[in-house]
Amino acid sequence: MAYFVYITTNPAKSVLYIGVTGNMARRLAQHYDSRGNAETFAGRYFCHHLLYTEQFADITSAIAREKELKGWTRAKKDALIEEANPERAFLII
Repeated sequence: MAYFVYITTNPAKSVLYIGVTGNMARRLAQHYDSRGNAETFAGRYFCHHLLYTEQFADITSAIAREKELKGWTRAKKDALIEEANPERAFLII
């Protein structure tokens, strides 16, 4: 099974959300369905547009990478995204 660390953003590309999942399509649908829901970070800030992904073979590595990325500065996260996705285009699964 594959696991993914991913970064989503809002339509204005002003907020980043980092998560981990074993089913990217389902997780993105959940983010989309929760938009406007003040009870979740992704919902509150409308973070349902995919900007970046990394794939892992085991969940332990994926969770470790998620925690690492969450500890980075915004500038470092932006540089990571722009290296893989220079136009910051919304990715489609």
